[in-house]
Amino acid sequence: MATPEFDLERDRRAIYAAAERRDNRLDGRLFVGVRTTGIYCRSICTAQMPKFGNCTFYAHPASAEKAGLRPCLVCRPELAPGDAKVDSVSKLVRLVLRRIEDGALNGCSVADLAAEFGVDARDICRATTHALGVTPTELAQTQRLLQAKQLLTETDLSIAEVALAAGFGSARSLSSLFKTRYRLNPSSLRRIKSVSTNLLDTYDYGKAMSFRIDYRPPFNWDALLMFLGERAIPGVEAVHDGAYLRTVQVAKHVGWIAVTPYLGTKRSRPVNALRVLMSSSLQPVCLQVLSRVKTVFDTRANAAEIDRHLAQDSLLAPSIDAYFGMRLPGAFEGFELLLRAILGQQVSVKGATTLAGRMVQAFGDPMTTPWPVLTHLSPEAGRIARADIGQIACIGMPGKRAEAIRLVAQAAHSGELNLVPGADPDVVREQLLDFPGIGEWTASYVAMRVLAWSDAFPLGDLGIKKALGMTRASDITARTDAWRPWRAYAAIYLWLSLSGG
Repeated sequence: MATPEFDLERDRRAIYAAAERRDNRLDGRLFVGVRTTGIYCRSICTAQMPKFGNCTFYAHPASAEKAGLRPCLVCRPELAPGDAKVDSVSKLVRLVLRRIEDGALNGCSVADLAAEFGVDARDICRATTHALGVTPTELAQTQRLLQAKQLLTETDLSIAEVALAAGFGSARSLSSLFKTRYRLNPSSLRRIKSVSTNLLDTYDYGKAMSFRIDYRPPFNWDALLMFLGERAIPGVEAVHDGAYLRTVQVAKHVGWIAVTPYLGTKRSRPVNALRVLMSSSLQPVCLQVLSRVKTVFDTRANAAEIDRHLAQDSLLAPSIDAYFGMRLPGAFEGFELLLRAILGQQVSVKGATTLAGRMVQAFGDPMTTPWPVLTHLSPEAGRIARADIGQIACIGMPGKRAEAIRLVAQAAHSGELNLVPGADPDVVREQLLDFPGIGEWTASYVAMRVLAWSDAFPLGDLGIKKALGMTRASDITARTDAWRPWRAYAAIYLWLSLSGG
């Protein structure tokens, strides 16, 4: 079934009916405000539906909060999947929203963010205000508040620790804004904490935190886990007992995560969510880690809409039937995936995995985790940038490829390459293609999995050519044009069709 497209003013009755049905296709895309209570809810909220005349509708939590509403404590809007639509707003707004959602304005200004896209800060302000009725600063403030609300609900972190993790200057600043915006003391959320997401003290894992990340169904966990497992970097990540495991380093903070499906229910309804177990050593950067997990598992996607669009092509339909709900597997760390892509040039997936394991042994710092398969941190760009070509080449690759790795490591370490989701894919692709030894396949693969660009497509991939029965780039472009703006997902389905499961 297609995802409904609504005009917030013209289609108020239809939106109300969809919310009354608890339509999960709208989760994170439309929010229902209630005049009588002063709150706003997700489309799937299980609380009693208010009368139509008491409802208002919003495309983003920031728009609802600007109208003076506060988030519902039942459906928890802070857990709603992000809006992954790509055809209703400008490219600039889509990229800016993604960067803000991932915390870009916590450490820089709107002018800094605008500079990433080669525009003026006023251009970004005009674009977001036109699309959503709010400025980038208002979007970022709502994001910080909702993230703080999640930490207050799901962890035992002190209010000062929550304020620091969520990007507030102090506990006083967080408390003041919480009282003004939500009419709540931050400490009051401790009384409604979910038992399933408390700070955990277990024999197996030591002291760890557990979080919930919601998504819109369908979600093909098994196919996604298979894809990630086949490409897991030895020592750094692994699939074990139905869980995705990996070591983590964010700035100076080092630890590990384990991701599994969330098995709880709410009011007899299954919860469409992932559970993220995280070592307590990552507490100060836990929100950054959660943002990266959302990217790896593509939790913002509207899989039903994507699959419906692509399944109209008879070539893709069998693979979509077999792997319905597949996501675009993202990168936990941008340079790590770029390194893996370069190592994978002209070799099999298994061969690239072997080379990646050798790279970890040579340049990754060892660490101890609860799992014997996790032994090292991912190699840092700075460390590889300082190595000589011979040190890199000795893991088993040509000197020219070793040189390419060192050059991109230097660019990533200096910040010249902005390898983050939401970075401008056209800019990053052109930068990558300027490096010797990096061609169209690598640049497109990075756009898919690092930048999370839904329309990236690796024209030169041998598997893609085989699946399409074509070799000329112009023919492939013409054949795949109908798949826009979801060609990256189509590429995943083509690869899965060749794997045979």
